[in-house]
Amino acid sequence: MKIEDLFSVRGKTVVITGGSRGIGEMIARAYIENGARVIITARNAAVCEGLAAELSKIGDCTAIPADLSQMAEIERFATAVAAITNTVDVLFNNAGASWGAPFDSFPEAGWDKVMDLNVKSIFFLTQKLIKLLEAAGTPESNARVINIGSIDGQHVSALETYSYAASKAGVLHMTRMMAKNLAGRHIAVNAIAPGFFPSKMTAAIPAEFSAAMQQETPMKRWGNAGDMGGVALFLGSRASAFLCGSVITVDGGYATTV
Repeated sequence: MKIEDLFSVRGKTVVITGGSRGIGEMIARAYIENGARVIITARNAAVCEGLAAELSKIGDCTAIPADLSQMAEIERFATAVAAITNTVDVLFNNAGASWGAPFDSFPEAGWDKVMDLNVKSIFFLTQKLIKLLEAAGTPESNARVINIGSIDGQHVSALETYSYAASKAGVLHMTRMMAKNLAGRHIAVNAIAPGFFPSKMTAAIPAEFSAAMQQETPMKRWGNAGDMGGVALFLGSRASAFLCGSVITVDGGYATTV
């Protein structure tokens, strides 16, 4: 089989949450540059629409801003997607938030905000888009749901981000649950567990902690757009057709070797 047949995503319709910056933007650019039709969403309408306008100079990119931490917004977003496409080939559940605070003072708001966006929104957005995913999937070519977890769901971080770590561990196990139950509907569900990539979230990490982590990473660097784009394209293409319930850790070796 030729490389083009294995890895092409040309013509696929791809939905990316949290798609306006960071890892979401990296994934959106990779798909746009390789001929996919991309729909991005993010809470900040100006940033979301600005990136869509930029990417539309390269290919087909539509912005539908939404706050996916709210059920009404999940439903509105799913309805808006259904109004412009009959199928979704690939759904990237990437939108996420973090919260850090000492154990004794960690607030309920820091728990609920993170869990609602990082876990609840993944389940319910996938549920609301299930008919479009089913319409795209066939026995020979499954539709794909790709959940963005984190290495913090695989190891114990030194940062006191309790709800974030719990949410990402939940995402990885929910991925396996969804994979088992959606495979029969011709939808393959997998996850990516990123390490440290440039983003608004990682920018909040103390500089000394960031430097120490980079030094402890076997590859001695942070991830970049090519690293994330490569694995994201793989998971949406024929090359990953027999992956179901898998978690691909993309962290330069940090979580599995330190």
